[in-house]
Amino acid sequence: MAISESEIQSVKQRFGVIGNSPLLNNAVRVAMQVAPTDMSVLITGESGSGKESFSKIIHHLSARKHGQFIAINCGSIPEGTIDSELFGHEKGSFTGAHESRKGYFEVTNGGTIFLDEIGEMPLGTQARLLRVLENGEFIKVGSSKVQKTDVRVVAATNVNLLVKVEQGKFREDLYYRLSTVPIYVPPLRERGKDVELLFRKFATDFAEKYKVKPIALTEDAKSLLVKYRFPGNIRQLKNMVEQISVLSSDNAEITGEILAHYIPKETSLPALYKDQNGVDNISEREILYKILFDLRKDMNDLKKIVLEGAANPAHAAQLVKEHAGLFEGIDENISAAQQVTYLDSPTTQTETEEEVQDITHEAEDDSLSIVKKEKELIMRALRKNNNKRKYAARDLGISERTLYRKIKEYELEE
Repeated sequence: MAISESEIQSVKQRFGVIGNSPLLNNAVRVAMQVAPTDMSVLITGESGSGKESFSKIIHHLSARKHGQFIAINCGSIPEGTIDSELFGHEKGSFTGAHESRKGYFEVTNGGTIFLDEIGEMPLGTQARLLRVLENGEFIKVGSSKVQKTDVRVVAATNVNLLVKVEQGKFREDLYYRLSTVPIYVPPLRERGKDVELLFRKFATDFAEKYKVKPIALTEDAKSLLVKYRFPGNIRQLKNMVEQISVLSSDNAEITGEILAHYIPKETSLPALYKDQNGVDNISEREILYKILFDLRKDMNDLKKIVLEGAANPAHAAQLVKEHAGLFEGIDENISAAQQVTYLDSPTTQTETEEEVQDITHEAEDDSLSIVKKEKELIMRALRKNNNKRKYAARDLGISERTLYRKIKEYELEE
């Protein structure tokens, strides 16, 4: 089905999708093409990039538009109650179940369910969801009666589900069943001048809301805005514009100098690494594993330098110079002086190997504890975001539910 540019613009206007970048237009086009069908859709993209808007496009342009539309954040529902929320339960099926309850898949019969953060769904619930997708059947918690439902599922994720499949945290059959048609929603930093359009729209909205003058950007401010990465995407931009609208209401014209005060400093947390599609490829512990693997690699490279230096002491100084970058980030207890001592000492190669292994084990014991690193990252994220857990969880790439659990586990409550 060929879709014209004018039709795309009409849909964007109807659903409040602002921007003209090619990646954004392509996402809208795919949503329009798949909407009339009943196929499952998987929407991928970073947190705050506007994935829910595309689920609404799919629903309202489908034959189910008169049916109910429900959006559910899988990461915000506790693991112990998510089955009851989605599929319902019978009276007395668990403590506190004082009466029977219909789940979302029952009340949304004939409509559409949007499952956001699908990667946070427990494995047991994934098995139940797969049964719904394959034959439209589900069983309430505490019941043995099979019920039918006709619900279209649109799912979204801000992580790479294939990585979760490899880790055993997401069912492979469910992944391929959900991703019949994938839609990639680009992050704000990949949308070029769209950030200026969004800024102008939000500025107008907040000027009307707070009865202040609408703010406008100078050319140097626009340049600064486009260069900023916006890790929080549209949600972050909207919050920024609201803050500027209120606090800089006396300045209708926002210069680059003024704007710089509202742009956060680059975080010291590790940058998220991405897959070939540009999607954040990260889970609760992957940041920590990456730190540990990088440090282990540096230690192994250092060991190689020491061994080569022991075999050829005259070449040791040059080796250290060429590999000076390896010493950055290695535990502070292993000083440069100690490394030179090991290089210059007249020991045999076997003795040197043993000493380097001892250094490696000492560094691992002192600084490579996963629990210690995880606790440190959580504390840094909380400090950076003034103990606002929602934003700390976003920076860490985990759900709020997981962050709450970790805070309690590590006794980080104030």
